Amino acid sequence: MSDDVIGQRHDPDLPRYAGIATFALLPTIDDVQRADIAVLGVPFDSGTSFRPGARFGPAHIRENSRQLHPYHAVHDLHPFRDVQVADAGDVAVGPYGIERAVDAVEVHARRLIDGGARVAALGGDHTIALPLLRAAAAAHGPLAVVHFDAHLDTWDTLHGASIWHGSPFRRAADEGLLDLDHCQHVGIRGGIYDPDELVDDARAGFRIIRSEEFLERSAAAIAGQIRERVGDVPVYISVDIDVLDPAHAPGTGTPEVAGITTAELFAVLRRLRGLEIVGCDVVEVAPAYDHAGITGLAAAHTAWELITLMSASR
Repeated sequence: MSDDVIGQRHDPDLPRYAGIATFALLPTIDDVQRADIAVLGVPFDSGTSFRPGARFGPAHIRENSRQLHPYHAVHDLHPFRDVQVADAGDVAVGPYGIERAVDAVEVHARRLIDGGARVAALGGDHTIALPLLRAAAAAHGPLAVVHFDAHLDTWDTLHGASIWHGSPFRRAADEGLLDLDHCQHVGIRGGIYDPDELVDDARAGFRIIRSEEFLERSAAAIAGQIRERVGDVPVYISVDIDVLDPAHAPGTGTPEVAGITTAELFAVLRRLRGLEIVGCDVVEVAPAYDHAGITGLAAAHTAWELITLMSASR
């Protein structure tokens, strides 16, 4: 470990289940000189269209991250030793105005990025991807997006709102935040109202890998398609936990049956090493619908996988 990198809490007398639950028992951002990767909670779910509760997601993910370990055996990496990862706490965001909340998330993320960190966000509903993309694109230019989700999230307006959890990637495309030749959906299976939605999705720059393809193709083939689509463009990875089948992630607001497994998700993610990942999020964890921490554990370990990939692409 570098002399100036602070890793996970190490107190032989304090069990992992005790003490304050920062993400993976890492130091807070106030306890480090700098942060290469900042884990940022965004407790916001006013953009939710079905079951609410993702505002409690960041705390639930942190609580279920207590047992994350410092060494990733598949990658042969120590993500918390090789770079400085710190818990940046939660954005101060209220529930009563979507635009105001989106602005607050962008300002907070930009502050972290300007300080030299890449942001790994814990949601919150998928609305938060828009301000996070705004902040990342301001630093890196138009981004490739790899989007794991049951739903397209390139819809337009709903109930009079143009910014909600079903529209972040449409708004991002409208604003020029995306490299339209390098964006990829993975795990799509949610219903649509009209085939024109697929036309709009393609116009926003996305290709689709449906969940059914995981039954017919190997993880290596799917990851290969993602890598070919992304190329060497700076990439943002967004994981809606409902990409997983409800058997693997029941604690989410818009569950869809016939999804992929946690093992299938990780098998693909682990083959994305080497991409230039400039930011990421894990969203839509709603603990009120969770059982025995199944969803919280899946989300915490997904964030750990993403942070490991980011530490390898420094």
